[in-house]
Amino acid sequence: MSHKVLIPQAVAKEGVELLKSYGFEIKHGSGASEEDLIKDVADCDAILLRTAPCTEAVLKAGKNLKIVARHGAGYNNVDLEAAAKLGIWATNAPDSTTNTVAEFVLGAILAVSKRIFLMNKKIKEGDFFFKNNHKGMDLTGKKLGVVGFGRIGRKVAYKAFYGLGMEILAYDPFLTKENCPDYVTICDWETIFKESDIISLHMPLIKENIGCVGKKEFTNMKKSAHFINCARGEVVNEKELIEALKTEEIAGAFLDVFEQEPPSEDNPLLSMDNVIVTPHMASNTEECMILMAVQAASEIVKVLSNEKPCWPVNNPVGK
Repeated sequence: MSHKVLIPQAVAKEGVELLKSYGFEIKHGSGASEEDLIKDVADCDAILLRTAPCTEAVLKAGKNLKIVARHGAGYNNVDLEAAAKLGIWATNAPDSTTNTVAEFVLGAILAVSKRIFLMNKKIKEGDFFFKNNHKGMDLTGKKLGVVGFGRIGRKVAYKAFYGLGMEILAYDPFLTKENCPDYVTICDWETIFKESDIISLHMPLIKENIGCVGKKEFTNMKKSAHFINCARGEVVNEKELIEALKTEEIAGAFLDVFEQEPPSEDNPLLSMDNVIVTPHMASNTEECMILMAVQAASEIVKVLSNEKPCWPVNNPVGK
């Protein structure tokens, strides 16, 4: 009997074709809600998961389930503890998004420093000379604070240092002199917000990080500093960020993520001139979507072939 793989949301065809090449049956989901997954997973051996919630109830409904393979680096939509107790592997594709997201963040750094989106808006409104009293800033010699120095944070630092000539400050609880590039200055939490000209968040969404960036951090930043979040919206206290932007406690922000997605239509961040917003799209390229799908599919192939996965994010009982 062939294995069956549930795909609740569409992924790149290359990932689907890889699964089919091993003789696996593909079951395209009826939806991406918890209720949909509970119904669809009953006869499946694996889930190739994008953003749908993989709760304990979903995992228990998958009587034959052996692996939940996340499409991308994050895995906060998977109940890892429940999966481990049920003997189900949970995996991610940790390096699939690294370069793509780092390129996007580099674009965000350029956008906020040169005020590109605001100038685009003003010239379309007929104000060609708005630029005269609203100048940007050069990046060479400016301090980029990278908060979270994992794969993406390291890649952003590398590109900003070698490509833009920026000074790099970094905070990460696991960062040491031994595992830190020589062009990076390790900072504590307070110092990195105080000294940086641009802050870029690259923190995972874990319980300890929810709302950890708020009023204290924004008050500590330079009034000329810009704030970039292309990580997870929930790590920022959005209400306090809005207040910091309204009162010009900080100069501006570039946000690819929000506390609630999609954000409500009346969210003030959507109408502020000193804020650039994008719809959680840092990894949304053709190449990255293929890589995420293929890497997730390859983990399914390994587990359903009775091998251990390359990128587990839990430790299942009995495995």
